[in-house]
Amino acid sequence: MNRMDVVSQFAEYGYVLLEDVLDPEEDLAPIIRDYEELLDTLAERWFGQGLISSAYRGLPFEQRFAAVALEAGRAGINWIQHFDFSLPQGGVTADTPIHHSKAVFNLLIHPKLLDVAEQLLGPEIVVNPIHHVRLKPPEDQVPVGMRGGLTARTPWHQDQGVALPEADNSDILTIWLPITAATVENGCLSVIPGSHRGALITHCPGVGGVQIPERLLAGPGVPVPMRPGSILLLHRLTQHASLTNVSQGIRWSFDLRYQPAGQPTGRPAFPAFLARSRAHPEQVVTDWRDWATMWEEARQAMMQHRDPVFNRWTATAPVCA
Repeated sequence: MNRMDVVSQFAEYGYVLLEDVLDPEEDLAPIIRDYEELLDTLAERWFGQGLISSAYRGLPFEQRFAAVALEAGRAGINWIQHFDFSLPQGGVTADTPIHHSKAVFNLLIHPKLLDVAEQLLGPEIVVNPIHHVRLKPPEDQVPVGMRGGLTARTPWHQDQGVALPEADNSDILTIWLPITAATVENGCLSVIPGSHRGALITHCPGVGGVQIPERLLAGPGVPVPMRPGSILLLHRLTQHASLTNVSQGIRWSFDLRYQPAGQPTGRPAFPAFLARSRAHPEQVVTDWRDWATMWEEARQAMMQHRDPVFNRWTATAPVCA
């Protein structure tokens, strides 16, 4: 799809599905190996500590992850935080895990993703820090108390709704990409075409995160199944959700966010960085260790200044009653 088609479809529908942007072998295999190694490390550690009954050696990644996550959750371990590359919004300590690796950094700054982002944002591109990995086992296997947007169904929302008001005029672009095939059965995204042409809707706190009350949705959702290598571009006001994973396997995806340089990120407690620039190439972050250090410093700051504000919404809004 050429640039004009991407721009026009994005403007009309608020989302664009692009097939085969990334090569599964060349571009996705490094991130898969990285997470396989992380899972192996955690499984062996938790098994050695007696927190899980087996390290489940020899199982394929998807089966092993689901088995380890199920037992870890029952043992009270916040297992998803060990795999995410963002911090939680509260309760941060020196031991709060965060996964910063060269493979994750290379995905964030992948030239193929930045090329697509440049079509909509221009050449001065910042990586916005509101990003996550989502490794979702079958939902009925996740303990009720651990079901949230990173582990189970994500409720209807707009990405602008999870940023602070400082970023209401920032052109934040979401690039959502699956590592495993995203299907209706395992919980692919569902979007409401054209909903970005409306305003930011009041979100209400609830299970899985802040969410738009169903009666305020702009229309019916359209499921967007995707195969590995494809990417989904989302406008910051497009209403979307994920379906429930009712399959027997995991649904693994990344949601990454980008914006033009010089605009507020909507999450000032977390570090953004310049990923592409013609005006200031000397300021572009190219070493994953520098990126990791930024997050380590953010963790220290959150420990010293407890729980900064992340959310504009309260349950007291009339629509939330």
